[in-house]
Amino acid sequence: MEEPLLHGIAQTDGDRVEPLLRAGNTNCGGCGMSIGLLMLSRAAADLKLQMVIPACCGIVTAGPFPYSAYGAPVVATTFASAAAVATGLAQVAALNGESTRVVCWAGDGGTYDIGLATLSAAAERGEDVLYICYDNEIYGNTGGQRSGATPLGAVTTTTPKGKVVNKKDILGIMAAHRVPYAATLSLAHPDDALRKLKYALGERGFRFLHILAPCPTGWKSEPSAGIELVREAVRSGLYPIYEVFDGDRAVVNVQSEHSDEALQVWLEGQGRFKPSVYDTVAIRAGIERSWQGLRRLTAG
Repeated sequence: MEEPLLHGIAQTDGDRVEPLLRAGNTNCGGCGMSIGLLMLSRAAADLKLQMVIPACCGIVTAGPFPYSAYGAPVVATTFASAAAVATGLAQVAALNGESTRVVCWAGDGGTYDIGLATLSAAAERGEDVLYICYDNEIYGNTGGQRSGATPLGAVTTTTPKGKVVNKKDILGIMAAHRVPYAATLSLAHPDDALRKLKYALGERGFRFLHILAPCPTGWKSEPSAGIELVREAVRSGLYPIYEVFDGDRAVVNVQSEHSDEALQVWLEGQGRFKPSVYDTVAIRAGIERSWQGLRRLTAG
């Protein structure tokens, strides 16, 4: 019997079923991006996908030319241009009357930072693109530098004493563009995640999804602990699971316990958080500020 997570296809060729992420890829053990790709593969069913991937771990996944570990066509772009390239592909597909879904698959560096300008422009224009950010909270492919997604207190190669500012609120930024759909996905809550992926794939216009993607190498965590760490991030309130429609209607999909115990498990489960560096009180204060804004949004 197939594993439920692996059941699904991105592309078909006659009777051959092609998973979106093929065996033999270069991803690390415990990689959250790999799990996200498997979920996307299942959600895509028999849809025709065109993937656009900027510089990130995700483009290394493909392996060396002329082979590819992806079961769908992929265009590799520079860090800054994924959303712009996806715009062109989506417009060509529309002109040709094709049903192709154009999907950007990008890390946090190409989303929060270097790619933010073209991301914002595509969202503002309402391009028919599904943009998915798998967020491992660092520049993982270049040695583990801090990004705009790196959380407060995390030690990276460029923040050896811990990051001193809070993580950027990327979903709030995208919701402010009033895109038709923006949502966070938890790998620890697969039913909710698959529902959101299917919904986003079925909609038109600009859609944005955010996935917290464990990176054992960068997080200095056990490869087998990634899903549990995401679950603790949700329980603690650190990672709210919600969706926003048209920028002004929000729904919280998984209620957080705002558990201090869960926050401690999250921090202690990763070597990038050192007790001598991070400030639990400051982290908790940042969580509460984030939820205050989310409560205002859900209240309309």
